[in-house]
Amino acid sequence: MRMTRSVTILFAVWLSLIAALSLPRAGLAQVDGGVGRHALVLMAEGPLTPAMVNYIQRGIDTAALQGSAVIILQLNTPGGAIDLMDKIINSILESRVPVIVYVAPRGAMAGSAGTLITLAGHASAMAPQTAIGAASPVGGEGQDIGETMEAKVKNALKAQARALAAGRGAEAVALAEATIEEAKAATAEEAKAAGLIDIIAGDLSDLLDQLDGRTVKVQERDVALRTGDLVVLPLEMSFVETLLNLLTNPNIIALLLFIGVQAVLAELSSPGIGLPGLVGVICLALAFYGLGVLPVNWFGMIFIGLAVVLFLIDLQTGLGLLSVGAVISLAIGVLVLFNSPGSLPYFQVSVPLVIGASVVLGSGFLGLVFLILRARRRPVGVAAVTSLVGQVAEVRQALNPRGTVQLAGELWTAESEGGPVAAGRHVRVVGVDGLKLKVRPEDDSITVSP
Repeated sequence: MRMTRSVTILFAVWLSLIAALSLPRAGLAQVDGGVGRHALVLMAEGPLTPAMVNYIQRGIDTAALQGSAVIILQLNTPGGAIDLMDKIINSILESRVPVIVYVAPRGAMAGSAGTLITLAGHASAMAPQTAIGAASPVGGEGQDIGETMEAKVKNALKAQARALAAGRGAEAVALAEATIEEAKAATAEEAKAAGLIDIIAGDLSDLLDQLDGRTVKVQERDVALRTGDLVVLPLEMSFVETLLNLLTNPNIIALLLFIGVQAVLAELSSPGIGLPGLVGVICLALAFYGLGVLPVNWFGMIFIGLAVVLFLIDLQTGLGLLSVGAVISLAIGVLVLFNSPGSLPYFQVSVPLVIGASVVLGSGFLGLVFLILRARRRPVGVAAVTSLVGQVAEVRQALNPRGTVQLAGELWTAESEGGPVAAGRHVRVVGVDGLKLKVRPEDDSITVSP
């Protein structure tokens, strides 16, 4: 059918656009300062995500290919999953280019996993009025973990911290362990006094000036830094990295869920349109990607599933009250997903946003139900009946003998006069009984107009 081909073309165009935009930006690797005379700056802000890990790994590879003198990883994170932290730490330790972890700008923090990432740098720095620490492990939803598991995870993290801070002195090691065992946090000045970091720098220029002449150990070899006259080259995230990183924002995920549910329901209310269904599926797929990355309470999906069921029932009955219940259930489901007790603040969704989106969704759906009810109550005129007879429709729900068919972009209740007809087959209208079509099986070689 032509509509199916249109949907396929739209989906192919969408994939092609994503692929094109994911290509590296032209000219990114060109530096006027020449090979080795620039500092590649990576900006890691927000909770650790797979997209951030990929960005940092790509940045380290890019620095090696470009011959960068140093990599500056500007960090501002509340932390994240241990497996993502380990990937970043391993990438830093395996880098052939010195990696300087710089906690900035003012007000930033290297919290939880960010503490160990900072220690993994070949040199580490913090801007004034920043913080580091509070690295005690918690469960996937921010809750306390069991005593035995907590002991195991803490001991593993403390061993990792001791290894990373071994060359910084006993006081630095003690502070690193305290951030894990006691969830202790320290200011930039306190971290510098304990030897946990090397430099306090107000900005990148100040950082490069203070790094100049220092010697760091990179893969067991001493490297003398010459950073006084380096050109600063920021490396931006690619489109896909930015998109995937954005999809870990709880508010964005919540909006995608609302839009996806609304679009799919619009498609189900009038099958054959194609575009709302495509938009809905894409939005829901992107939302589920984000849900798979973030620590969420999956119990909330029960309420979301209940909301969809109530919406579908209301499409058939037109009671209206079911839609109100569905909106409330959907809002509760989203809040349970992200805002369950114990969930970390930076993984929580905005309550006003959920309430506002619920009101908009509910209003739109009630309007849709009203239009459907009005269409059902509208009498079918003689001319309309005459125009339907003889047309070919496609079976949506198998006729046994009753079911539904699609005709001219509308869904009709139909009754077969020639035996059962499977979904996807074609039938010809032979009569109209109120809002019910009388049909007979038709040869499938006939093409149905959309």
